[in-house]
Amino acid sequence: MNSDLNLVPLNSSILHSGYQHPVTRAWANQGRNISKSMFMYPIFITDDDDAEVSLDSMPGQKRWGVNKLEGFLGPLVKKGLSSVILFGVPLKTPKDAQGTLADDPNGPVIQAIKVLRKAFPSLYIATDVCLCEYTSHGHCGILHEDGTINNQPSVERLAEVAVSYAKAGAHCVAPSDMMDGRIRAIKKGLIDAGFGNKVTLMAYSAKFASSLYGPFRDAVDSAPSFGDRRCYQLPPTARGLARRAIVRDASEGADVIMVKPTLPYLDIVAEARDLAPDHPLACYQVSGEFAMIHAGAKAGVYELRRMAEESVQSMVRAGATIILSYFTPEFLDWLDEPTML
Repeated sequence: MNSDLNLVPLNSSILHSGYQHPVTRAWANQGRNISKSMFMYPIFITDDDDAEVSLDSMPGQKRWGVNKLEGFLGPLVKKGLSSVILFGVPLKTPKDAQGTLADDPNGPVIQAIKVLRKAFPSLYIATDVCLCEYTSHGHCGILHEDGTINNQPSVERLAEVAVSYAKAGAHCVAPSDMMDGRIRAIKKGLIDAGFGNKVTLMAYSAKFASSLYGPFRDAVDSAPSFGDRRCYQLPPTARGLARRAIVRDASEGADVIMVKPTLPYLDIVAEARDLAPDHPLACYQVSGEFAMIHAGAKAGVYELRRMAEESVQSMVRAGATIILSYFTPEFLDWLDEPTML
């Protein structure tokens, strides 16, 4: 590898990874109008190839086996689905402390990438990069003997996983772990493996220790076996830390910046737009936000569609250009109708 990369900020020297695909070129040109290409659909992939398991806490969402993906996503692609992000849910094979299953060649994510690349050549495929779904302890990194995060080997392992996904055919890798320095390590790993200009790096930059992740943890079986994740996810009051994390990730080579969750942190979304004005800005409408909107509609507080639309309008107004949402299938239909707010 060119030693000069140690001296030049990685984002200033590697730009193709942010616009090498038609979907990322659309992200680079987004304005303030909601469009189908803004929506990225989170998909849960399990290691039962024929699975189709409904998730009680997330209405309409399921864990899918790779054999079911083409039938499920085919109609959505025809309606205009342009991108997905994959989360692995290994349930049959024992997990270990290193998260070995994360990049198992026969595991659900790598198998799903290959199936989707073949079935839907135009579909943009992102992969969540984290260890929590794959570790026996449920934390997002590798631990010291006393149970605290061991940052450096965690970062090295995350970079290995990201490169494995790139080699399998992922268009985008999206680290959600919140380890220090993992964006630079992943970018360097992609460059060294020949993917520096080919694979987009989307950073979960301002990811807060939120109460809104509960349904997701049930969906991917990733609740920590002890403690919590507050030592590496951002404190909800930490505006300054969020700002520093956004600037850091942009300088380390992220092509896309993300804020997660969204509705309680719209001020951070707006600040991210100012701090990284030349980057596409993603926000994740997380499982708890999705479940909350459904619960309010079920209770008669509001009409589901109007509230879902209002929530997304607020994200775009704050500056988001990419929306990760479980409402994506509904928006593919709603955006063809004339009643958006």
